[in-house]
Amino acid sequence: MKKHNYSAGPCILPQEVFDQSAQAILNFNDSGLSILEISHRSKDFVAVMEEARALAIELLGLEGKGYQALFLSGGASLEFLMVPYNLMKENGKAAYLDSGTWATNAIKEAQFFGETVIVASSKEANYTYIPKDYEIPADADYFHCTSNNTIFGTQMKSFPKTNVPMVCDMSSDIFSRVIDFSQFDIIYAGAQKNMGPAGTTLVVIKESIIGKSGRTIPSMLDYAKQVKAESMYNTPPVFPIYASLLTLKWIKEKGGIAALEKLNNAKAALLYNEIDSNPLFKGAAREEDRSTMNVTFLLTNPEHTETFDQMWKEANISGIAGHRSVGGYRASIYNAMPIESVQVLVDVMKALASKI
Repeated sequence: MKKHNYSAGPCILPQEVFDQSAQAILNFNDSGLSILEISHRSKDFVAVMEEARALAIELLGLEGKGYQALFLSGGASLEFLMVPYNLMKENGKAAYLDSGTWATNAIKEAQFFGETVIVASSKEANYTYIPKDYEIPADADYFHCTSNNTIFGTQMKSFPKTNVPMVCDMSSDIFSRVIDFSQFDIIYAGAQKNMGPAGTTLVVIKESIIGKSGRTIPSMLDYAKQVKAESMYNTPPVFPIYASLLTLKWIKEKGGIAALEKLNNAKAALLYNEIDSNPLFKGAAREEDRSTMNVTFLLTNPEHTETFDQMWKEANISGIAGHRSVGGYRASIYNAMPIESVQVLVDVMKALASKI
């Protein structure tokens, strides 16, 4: 029986994507070859790359606005390095919002390149909220934020107004809600949390920001060279890009980001309502900053842990254990998670309350 997969990433993907990917592994486009063995320079795969890049731009509403989409390797963690390499000038300055573990890791990489200003942090509260009312230095080369914090279950509900170029790590909530994506100069996201399998990273970059750092950048880390090569500077991760394309096509078929946002809000409301109304549970993140992608919650009495764990496992639920930084539980309800699966978890929580 198919499990209800709440894993934070690699995560659940649409069943259609699994089915189509499986067929492509056996015989891609009736070529007699597997997607795993075709040349990345073949006509068939070049078409995949071109469609994936174009569709990402289309879904984000950035057509005709001077943006390029890249599918790169190294995960979002490599972008922690590439962003300052490409945007921070010699003797320059970057501004960062510290809202969680991955933001902290991005800050560490930026500090190798120059002055890195932390404009605000919620570390003292174990990242249970998103910092607000901070000032971004006007002379910063860029401002970096993380839209959704997978580990702690918090999400930025709005973004600052600034004349400084803005960079956003959207690894765990990209394509999940309608945003004015044109306010960002760079958006990046590891595919494995809401877009595809592990192995590729989507980078959406405004062309006008490229090549202004004054630095000599190694070729593989140079956005200008990657854009010029159309994501084919070296052999790209063929299969993860193909599966990501299938997921992007699924998003479009479902009605685009707006349609998925409506469903995501309904799933989150269903689960948070149970957390707030059931006396055996409590939310881990502050209510105003709760993520619609990663729902973190705790038992009010840890003595019920063994019983609850047994119940959700018997209900065929997987991947719900919380990160060690928070404890408790984390239900990742990405785009492909059906609301029926969320109802299964809610029913288990209700059953626990009846049992205790």
